[in-house]
Amino acid sequence: MSAQHEAGMATTHRVVILGAGYAGLSTVIQLASRVGPGENMRVTLVNAQERFTERLRLHMTASGQRLAELSIPELLEGTGAHFERGWVTAVDVNAKTVRIDDERVLPYDTLVYALGGVTDTAAVPGVEDHAYTLNSAQDAEVLADRLSRLGRGTVVVVGSGLTGVESAAEIAERHPELNVVLLGRGEPGAAMNPKARAYVRAALDRLKVEVRSGAEVVKVLPGTVELAGGESVAADAVLWTSGTRVSPLASAAGLTVDEHGRIVTDAALRSVSHAEVYAVGDAAAIRQGYGVMHGTCQSGMPTGVHAALSILRELKGKRPKPFRFGYYHTPVSLGRHDAVVQFTHPDDSPRRLYLTGRVAVRYKETVTAAPWPTWGRMKKMPASGVFWPRGGRFTRVREA
Repeated sequence: MSAQHEAGMATTHRVVILGAGYAGLSTVIQLASRVGPGENMRVTLVNAQERFTERLRLHMTASGQRLAELSIPELLEGTGAHFERGWVTAVDVNAKTVRIDDERVLPYDTLVYALGGVTDTAAVPGVEDHAYTLNSAQDAEVLADRLSRLGRGTVVVVGSGLTGVESAAEIAERHPELNVVLLGRGEPGAAMNPKARAYVRAALDRLKVEVRSGAEVVKVLPGTVELAGGESVAADAVLWTSGTRVSPLASAAGLTVDEHGRIVTDAALRSVSHAEVYAVGDAAAIRQGYGVMHGTCQSGMPTGVHAALSILRELKGKRPKPFRFGYYHTPVSLGRHDAVVQFTHPDDSPRRLYLTGRVAVRYKETVTAAPWPTWGRMKKMPASGVFWPRGGRFTRVREA
């Protein structure tokens, strides 16, 4: 073996993963579980905090329920992955470095960009200053504290998407003394089939949530939400769930992004402008046959798994395979004792089949609860394949 070849064999390939959400953690667990003592790869995960944010359950935290505090460093114990706590302040795609807290610089050979989206509080005046969000467990806890001290009052939830529906239902069930108003441009459950949509509306009515569809909020003031047309709604607390935005870091770095700031990827989830950068989860504009995917945990975890397997393939001198994904279901909780699960076609359009009531509650808890057990199983799996949850099952995917 030549000296040059031996030097190449000894080079450690540095993989840096930015963001420890559902997609980022799926990536790091898949990679780290396959890095043995003789492997020439170093995996580093960067995240602003050590606590994992269960975004799918933040509406529960906001209503005053306590969830387990899940530690990312504890999850990574025994995997060989390194954890760096801090805010990513810059990415230099030319130097292949990441700057953290403007103090530390991490070099990389492969970068996985998993800095997901947050609630867009900049599009409407007053939201940043006068509304609560569910961007983190801390944000949700601040709202929970406010609700616990309201006594009797009005809580306005802005946004009739799934987060808004789940939040309004959870708050109304947990705080029956409060008047809960759900404002949105569309009907709650608009993407569901008519019967499932009617079930959502009936559940909100049962919980005494006042639903106002076709409402466009133009300004949030202390104690008031102003609507287009001059009408206003009194509010003792406002929860904003309408719209998301992504970090401007990708655009500032010179990566090709779409009109929403998401990194445009090729079929294998690599940046179309910088092939050494993978983008996963909400941070990526991933095109499938039915269009660009929208960010959910359901799709985010598989993108992380696929990125990990693609990196491993490239290190073996193989070409990464195209990513293929089809949606399977839309689970929506309606408080702790009710739910709707709308099964979907791969393009996310609704099927006729749906579940309601306690059966739907059990289904949702099974497939969308904290993925800690799933990641725990990933850590212990042989290198021949991976699993991720899909529709209540675990789907095996071979690396070869």
